[in-house]
Amino acid sequence: MQRENFNDLLAFLAVARERSFTKAAAKLGVSQSALSHTISGLEERLGLRLLTRTTRSVSPTDAGERLLVTVGHRFDEIEAELESLSELREKPAGTIRITTGEHAADTILWPKFAKFLPDYPDIKVEVTVDYGLTDIVAQRYDAGVRIGEQVAKDMIAVRIGPDMRMAVVGAPSYFVRRSPPKKPQDLTDHSCINLRLPTHGGLLAWEFGKGGSELKARVDGQIVLIGITQMLNAALAGLGLAYLPEDVAQPHLDRGRLKRVLEDWCPPFPGYPLYYPTRRHSSPAFALLVDALRYRR
Repeated sequence: MQRENFNDLLAFLAVARERSFTKAAAKLGVSQSALSHTISGLEERLGLRLLTRTTRSVSPTDAGERLLVTVGHRFDEIEAELESLSELREKPAGTIRITTGEHAADTILWPKFAKFLPDYPDIKVEVTVDYGLTDIVAQRYDAGVRIGEQVAKDMIAVRIGPDMRMAVVGAPSYFVRRSPPKKPQDLTDHSCINLRLPTHGGLLAWEFGKGGSELKARVDGQIVLIGITQMLNAALAGLGLAYLPEDVAQPHLDRGRLKRVLEDWCPPFPGYPLYYPTRRHSSPAFALLVDALRYRR
């Protein structure tokens, strides 16, 4: 393929990743009709259908998926190498994309960004907050923040937060009707507030440990939510038991608005890591950010 056709490949990658001509066109700054014409021209030159189009969606064909996987990351590496040239400038620069959960964003990232970013005005940070187990390579994130056991084994992980502990809590009004559970197995008799994990559509298991034994409890209840703040509010309203980071529940425990149960079943565990691909070529901006986020006892 001739070099002048690389723009066709970039157009295809945008559509395949966005799964939408509308979003890809907006991202590339071209019209949908021009983008569609570009993709059609690429398909004609290759003699292969790369995208399956319907009135509601766009998805890669088998050939398109192969092209996306094999060629896409090479362009990403080229972009990373070009970005790394910023080290030749006087000031580190570039955009760093991070995917994280709500709790890590609120308790770890924002406080440290507030200290770090004013000193580096040419560094930009784009943060996506969700509870999915995002493939940071496929979604083109520079790094992710998740609980340690959720991090893929082929990633570099840098600890950025202190030890954590979970707390099972409910409002005093909830316990007027129910006896507090004494062990995790007792949760089957309680209404529990669940957290939905969007990646696989499953519910977060409540993890417990005591005396060297560990167990994961699948709990049930009337409410399923997608955020810690929502879960906290539901617990405060007396709608059930919630499984929350201890620091989120503590202010309300101190005021008597929540009551804690199963405390002896909730041991501490290592805090959040920042993780990123081993093959990522660190730019000066990224290296500075990692160092700023690094947890120091």
